[in-house]
Amino acid sequence: MRPIEYVAPTTVDEAVAALAEKGDAARPLAGGTDILVQLRGGRRAVDRIVDVKRIPELNELSYDAQAGLRVGAAVPCHRIYEDEAIAAVYPGLMDVATLIGGIQIQGRASLGGNLCNAAPSGDSIPALIAHNAVAEVAGPGGKRDVPVEDFCTAPGRTVLGPGEFLVALRMPTPPASFGASYLRFIPRNEMDIAVAGAGASVVMDGNTVTACRVALASVAPTPVLAEEAGAALVGKEPTDDALAQAAEAARAAAKPISDMRGTAEYRTHLVGVLTTRALRNAIQRAKEA
Repeated sequence: MRPIEYVAPTTVDEAVAALAEKGDAARPLAGGTDILVQLRGGRRAVDRIVDVKRIPELNELSYDAQAGLRVGAAVPCHRIYEDEAIAAVYPGLMDVATLIGGIQIQGRASLGGNLCNAAPSGDSIPALIAHNAVAEVAGPGGKRDVPVEDFCTAPGRTVLGPGEFLVALRMPTPPASFGASYLRFIPRNEMDIAVAGAGASVVMDGNTVTACRVALASVAPTPVLAEEAGAALVGKEPTDDALAQAAEAARAAAKPISDMRGTAEYRTHLVGVLTTRALRNAIQRAKEA
């Protein structure tokens, strides 16, 4: 590794200035579970690392029934799943916070970092989309909000411009009878990259689905909000036929590639299976809410 300047600002404005000064040659550091590996492996070269963990807004984890959930971009996964109130209200987040890496990684890795890494296989991203998450971005022009489904633009690329960085993720309080779930398929039991993943959320009125979101991982250049898959269930009872229609719409939204971990055809098949199972889990959780 070549020499890299390290700075640790304590305010959002200081971090923006430190990042903007170096442009593409600067990167923020939250948990470091992605960026440090990339630097060590020569996959990324930077002149400056901006450690954002000392900024209070990036360490905030707060939930209020009126305001919803706010997760600072540097909040590690373990803080999320150890909070019983958050676990009860945001079940899809628990699915991903407990499976990103092993327990040691969960002590460092953050949902914000997983999003900013912008890997098509990022496990947290479909769950965030299912929970209607919004990314709060700070930069030289001030703050702006970006729906998570619009945040990733290509593998490893995001909407962040020069000097911009992710401050927090915000999610509204789910309505009554809400459920969410995330499932993935991996070649081994843990600490592997998803061959395919599916996140889903539903709102139920009796036995009728009144709202539904389906999001996919590892089957396109970016995580995908499969809008037609969600729409296929709205206004219907979640029968086997209705779920099959949603699964077929999710398969149509997938644009997978073939690689050493699976063929495009295999991934497309997995999308249908995982979407159906994630929807069933979400529906069961909604009925139990």
